[in-house]
Amino acid sequence: MFKRVFLVVLDSLGIGHADDAGRFGDEGAHTLKSVMTASPSLPQLRRLGLFNIERAELTEHGVEHPIGIYGYASERSNGKDTTVGHWEIAGLISERPLPTYPNGFPKEVIEQFERENEVKALCNKPYSGTEVIKDYGDEHVRTGNVIVYTSADSVFQIAAHENVVPLERLYEMCKNARAMLKGEHAVGRVIARPFLGESGSFYRTGNRHDYSLEPHGVTMLDRLSGNGLEVISVGKISDIFASRGVTESHPTKGNAMGQEALLSLQERDFCGLCFVNLVDFDSMYGHRNDIGGYADALSSFDKTLGEFLGRMRDDDLLIITADHGCDPGYAGTDHTRENVPIVIYHKSCVPRYFGGRHGFDCIAETILCNFGLSDGCKSILKGGCLNA
Repeated sequence: MFKRVFLVVLDSLGIGHADDAGRFGDEGAHTLKSVMTASPSLPQLRRLGLFNIERAELTEHGVEHPIGIYGYASERSNGKDTTVGHWEIAGLISERPLPTYPNGFPKEVIEQFERENEVKALCNKPYSGTEVIKDYGDEHVRTGNVIVYTSADSVFQIAAHENVVPLERLYEMCKNARAMLKGEHAVGRVIARPFLGESGSFYRTGNRHDYSLEPHGVTMLDRLSGNGLEVISVGKISDIFASRGVTESHPTKGNAMGQEALLSLQERDFCGLCFVNLVDFDSMYGHRNDIGGYADALSSFDKTLGEFLGRMRDDDLLIITADHGCDPGYAGTDHTRENVPIVIYHKSCVPRYFGGRHGFDCIAETILCNFGLSDGCKSILKGGCLNA
């Protein structure tokens, strides 16, 4: 048994469109291929086998003798968003898609939100988070009315200037919205989107907070913590699971903090799972079509990864994956339905390519099997059923 498992989600690092991508309008999307056009420095990911994953069609960047166990998974759930992707990684399949609002929220939803929070709402459209504060920021500052918007994902987002609406007030409105958005309007996440700055130069701050729908079934986190194991959250993991099954949480304000937390927690003794989300790949670069920024962020992670690999103990297990794609070189700014990489390393592993798995839940099964909480049929480490 590996005493400590480190599961790192490189948020949105898809490795090419999934077989069913056409159903989502995402044929041809390939996040990693787009990022590679900016020539990131990725020696550690290379030697672990990321580019030897045949399905990614990037083997020209690979190495002759990878040191990891590597392959990919396709999503079973009906969606391509952060919530559904992470839930599936944790073993929970979502058959029904979470509601989205391409034309904005219904009148009755906005009216209830305004009534319960004694505030007026601006916008109510799908919008880029950076563009919405450019277009509605001045009116918000002048009137105090908050900016409510959505995206292609199942999200209800509230943006407000921190000097106009104090953070605690913004968070209170989000909590109220979370409580009211249920049933047919049970969106995946309500997100506080605070910003600062002056007219013409507004910018989002690191005080974002997500209020997620509670998982609709038992997850890997529930099973681990329920059996006395630690589940340490880094980044927005705790938010994504509505804190359920999490024994310790380390919120972050971006990749740099997340990478620092990963190295810091590696110095601690614990028994269980350290579950890390590095969100900047998605929020800062994928959604903004910033290929260069994405490449730089991936290079930064690779440098951290080098430090991490050098400090690994004999009873440590490292798993690196993603939750969906968000191709910065693709049309639009939304998530893309892509296969995700799975790269595994421990100090005594025998390198191999395991091919593809249908379902991100093979990751949960691998971790649960390690701790004796599953029969191992789908465990990648045991070579379980290929397409179970």
